[in-house]
Amino acid sequence: MAVYSMTGYASASAGPLADADGTPSAPPEITAEIRSVNGRFLDLSLRLPDELRSLEPQMRELVAAALRRGKVELRLATRAGHDDAWPQPAPDQLNRLSRLDAVVRNWLPEARGLTVHEALQWCRGASASEPLDEPALAAARQAIAGLREAREREGARLAAVLRERTARLRELAAQAEPLVPEVVRRQQQRFVERWTEALQATGAAQSIPREALQDRALNEAAAFAIRIDVAEELARLRSHLDEIERLLDKGGEVGKRLDFLVQELLREANTLGSKSAAFELSTIAVEMKVAIEQIREQVQNIE
Repeated sequence: MAVYSMTGYASASAGPLADADGTPSAPPEITAEIRSVNGRFLDLSLRLPDELRSLEPQMRELVAAALRRGKVELRLATRAGHDDAWPQPAPDQLNRLSRLDAVVRNWLPEARGLTVHEALQWCRGASASEPLDEPALAAARQAIAGLREAREREGARLAAVLRERTARLRELAAQAEPLVPEVVRRQQQRFVERWTEALQATGAAQSIPREALQDRALNEAAAFAIRIDVAEELARLRSHLDEIERLLDKGGEVGKRLDFLVQELLREANTLGSKSAAFELSTIAVEMKVAIEQIREQVQNIE
């Protein structure tokens, strides 16, 4: 399964439908535009003309069935056909409009009569509401499918960037691993020397047997070595990287889990930086944080 981005854009149009005898009924053309950006949940905003307001529940169902996360805006617009912008009013429409006009003017004698333009507008609105539903739904389906494809293409690019950054983190972990034993040994030796100097400066070394001093120094040095050892942090970091790559291979709705793993990566890098007792490890920890921040920026856009 592919990895999907939450960013994308698509548009589609649906033309006139055909009557039962195959003659195009030429309703206004429907254009659907849909765009999305990243968001924690699915946040849908609809922009529908008045004659399509009744389709809002169906539009929401279509979007919810195709998308899971992101701030989405779906806009529908109607455009009159080139050959028949104004439909021919039906006799029953005109009769009904005439009766309504007569009733209004009977109650309101000073009311202004309907113009030809107003009568055509009324007939057009009354006749166009029904046949617009199917073209509108068709245009929305095509636009949503196009958005899904655009998000898939963008997701593939994001996944490639993430794999590149995880490979960089593995390189940094590989550089840090051989430094750890040497750093621990060097710091342990330095600790023993300073501990011995402190005892001699206070005169405590004269009253305590040498063997007891040596054992105490080694115990304290071992405890110090445990505190500065970052081997466990490197092991957990590699484990998180393995899980990130597994999720990228799996695909689907992995954005939230990737975001959690990025937080764990940053935690391990921060711990490594705080425990680093050598300039080399501190430099590696800083480079790790930079790579992890780059991963975080990309993960924010994954569905």
